[in-house]
Amino acid sequence: MFRKTQKTDSTRATVGRRLFLTGAGAAAIGLSWWYVRSQAPVSAEAASAGLPKTVTIVEFSDSGERKSRLSLERIVKTEEEWKKQLTPASFEVTRHAGTERPYTNEDPNNHAKGIFRCICCDTALFDSSTKFQSGTGWPSFWEPIAKENVRETTDSSLGMIRTAVSCRLCDAHLGHVFEDGPKPTGLRYCMNSVAMRFAKAS
Repeated sequence: MFRKTQKTDSTRATVGRRLFLTGAGAAAIGLSWWYVRSQAPVSAEAASAGLPKTVTIVEFSDSGERKSRLSLERIVKTEEEWKKQLTPASFEVTRHAGTERPYTNEDPNNHAKGIFRCICCDTALFDSSTKFQSGTGWPSFWEPIAKENVRETTDSSLGMIRTAVSCRLCDAHLGHVFEDGPKPTGLRYCMNSVAMRFAKAS
């Protein structure tokens, strides 16, 4: 009788341990899913919700000549409209804050003079004269062509705090800015090549 009781207690303990481990595993999976979901970048449209409908940007020629300041309505399109306009890679980066693989197209202008424009709305973003070899695998610049043309926000995705850079006019995600660049600014605007198009100086 003692042996039977001991065997029953042992069985109960084994079942109890299995239930505990199963519950702990399910909880871990649930927490992992919640963490990934909470850290996933939001769409450009969601991130820009509540922003003013009108923005002011600076217009530039392809040669980098400053023209005039323009007050324009922010460009807002549906996901389907952006998909029709953009390549899958450009859509994922600009509208869903994705990141292209490093060394995909680190030197998109091949040292030619001109400016880099937003792939979504053609806003002038960077002058080729501010581009430098960062060794990171992404096009890097030490300043934007005009502060008015970009927007910087805090990005807390992926378990770190970074400063995200987007186009002021259409909210396209461009990349991030870091404080390890060259003089005169000490900044490194690390951009995705698929978020921009290069316009060669005429």
